[in-house]
Amino acid sequence: MDISPAKEVEDNNSLSTDTTEGRGGTKAWLTVFGSSLVYFSTFGIINSFGFFQELYQDDYLPATSPTTIAFIGTLQITLMNVLAAPAGSLFDNYGFKFLYLCSGLGGSCALVALSFSKPQILWQLFVIQGVLLGTFIAFGAQPALVIVVQHFVRRRALTMGLVAAAGSGGGFCFPLIFARLAPHIGFAWTLRVVAAIFLFIRSCFVVAFYVSSTNAPEEPNANNSALLDFEGFRDITYSVTALGAFIARYNTLAHRFQGSYCTSANPHSSAKDYLLPLMNAASLTGRILGGLTADTTSATDVVYPMTISSGLQCLALWLVSDNIGILVAFVILYGFCSGVFIALLPVIVANVSPSNRLGGRIGAFYSVLAIAQLIGAPIAGSLIGPGEGYARLIIFAGTTLIVGGLIIFASKYAS
Repeated sequence: MDISPAKEVEDNNSLSTDTTEGRGGTKAWLTVFGSSLVYFSTFGIINSFGFFQELYQDDYLPATSPTTIAFIGTLQITLMNVLAAPAGSLFDNYGFKFLYLCSGLGGSCALVALSFSKPQILWQLFVIQGVLLGTFIAFGAQPALVIVVQHFVRRRALTMGLVAAAGSGGGFCFPLIFARLAPHIGFAWTLRVVAAIFLFIRSCFVVAFYVSSTNAPEEPNANNSALLDFEGFRDITYSVTALGAFIARYNTLAHRFQGSYCTSANPHSSAKDYLLPLMNAASLTGRILGGLTADTTSATDVVYPMTISSGLQCLALWLVSDNIGILVAFVILYGFCSGVFIALLPVIVANVSPSNRLGGRIGAFYSVLAIAQLIGAPIAGSLIGPGEGYARLIIFAGTTLIVGGLIIFASKYAS
């Protein structure tokens, strides 16, 4: 089924509420601001795991394999996505305030606990950074995204891109903080300083709590079966899009291993500390411009070429040369394209979902993608081997992005 921009807007107008907020307005834009604050303070930490990967690998857990270390970040993101389905359905039924409160307080406490973790004790990092942070972030990030979808039709892609861009902004700031502080005050104290910063940023949740509004029902819905809403997979467009996104979801591999790859290929270069911030900054731009473009065309027509382009960049730039200049060019281009992919996927899902079940449908979509992220880390680690370096990993990442992009393109014609 080919969904044109006009058809998307028409369909979504029929699903939206009759209130002013359903099509924009002051309350709607304040909600975008509140969601952006939540994304900055949560995804800023998640998007910084490339720093943790390298630091754990080189200093904090030198006897632990890269695959095992990568699984800490993978577990964090996987839990965030797996729990997106119940978090989204809870939002549909009860609103966002209790979820924001739990996520803000819980995430802050988890970071404080992480700041006191001990070197060489792997289970502490798994429990605190993988399980606790992933869980608490899910119950803040998912409502922050869906609440914006409720308020906009004509500018839906742009506003969701702005919220996603705030996550990239956090991903730009936090790695720089880590890179600057760790050499001077050590890893443990760096974590404590960052925990204190995050406690300050926790006020983001307080601000978001008061400025955000929702069209969710005022009375709780006691239907517990609604906590898991997988009915969307009966829609062929929804299912084919999910398949393409599932395959392309391995694009997180490039984020995860840029620092360690640069260290391996150029051990004396200081560029490794800036690759992840550069990628996140480029991703921020992609999320905003991708949203602007999708509002005038369609989200699918923007996502699939950018996804295919990401794969081609892996094969044509990252694979062929370890020159620092080429690597920086790859990081910027790839970050831009992957930012479009990340920001607009939920727009595609929202455009084929009922407005009163957006939380559950978007959450179910991402809970399936979590499986790709869960198995991606061990696959990536196994592809990095002595004598072969990162070549097999790069080929794998590029191929999955291209195939995933082609399947997302095919979803336009699914019926």
